[in-house]
Amino acid sequence: MENIFYKYQGTGNDFVMIDNRNGLFPKEDTALIAKVCHRRFGIGADGLILLENDSETDFRMVYFNADGNEGSMCGNGGRCIVAFAHFLNVIGKKTVFIAVDGLHEATIDNNVVSLKMMDVNEVKEKTNALYMNTGSPHHVQMVNELKSFDVAKEGARMRYGIYGEKGSNINFVEPNASGGFDIRTYERGVEDETLSCGTGVTAVAIGMYHLGNTKEKTIPVNALGGNLEVSFKENNGLYYDIYLKGEAKQVFKGELTW
Repeated sequence: MENIFYKYQGTGNDFVMIDNRNGLFPKEDTALIAKVCHRRFGIGADGLILLENDSETDFRMVYFNADGNEGSMCGNGGRCIVAFAHFLNVIGKKTVFIAVDGLHEATIDNNVVSLKMMDVNEVKEKTNALYMNTGSPHHVQMVNELKSFDVAKEGARMRYGIYGEKGSNINFVEPNASGGFDIRTYERGVEDETLSCGTGVTAVAIGMYHLGNTKEKTIPVNALGGNLEVSFKENNGLYYDIYLKGEAKQVFKGELTW
């Protein structure tokens, strides 16, 4: 079998994108997906995303982690699939689509995608950290000297040591001179540090507001792969109308054979 694929990246978070409206891609083949995402033996990506038909929305997003397993919501992947759907003329400049965590609204303008994220109804306070679900589970912890911090080692230790086999994404954050925050993320499923994580950036913005480290409700967050912006509303510890905004770009296209 053969399938055209496209490669997209959102602040360095990269994805293999496949138009699966014909339903032919073997998405139950975990080994194939993991091989496609492998950076030595495959195309190389942080995940694989299928665009599928949905009877009630513009399209369905099906996201797989780099290990081949279907994953929870991916914010940067969500922004990239909006750009992909726009490229395929499935949508115009506005869309409503469904993902594993429910409905998402989004707009696109000149490669900049603003994606509405799920509401955050609870922020759990832990020792020197916060935990919340922004479509995926996230641990948020402030550190000093983020640039030299061993994210891969500490992220792996905490991902398994605190959260067990099911795990959580682990985010390390530090305020920057521009009034925003810098972030580095260890992503479960990838099992390594990634250049950017959209749900992690969202968690950091909410977490920094929750801790009183900023009074702003539109917050710039800088990942290794680039800059993103998170805006939200808040009422009595409930966070809603959350938007993740940043660029999403097509990198190349090719042919996948299996």
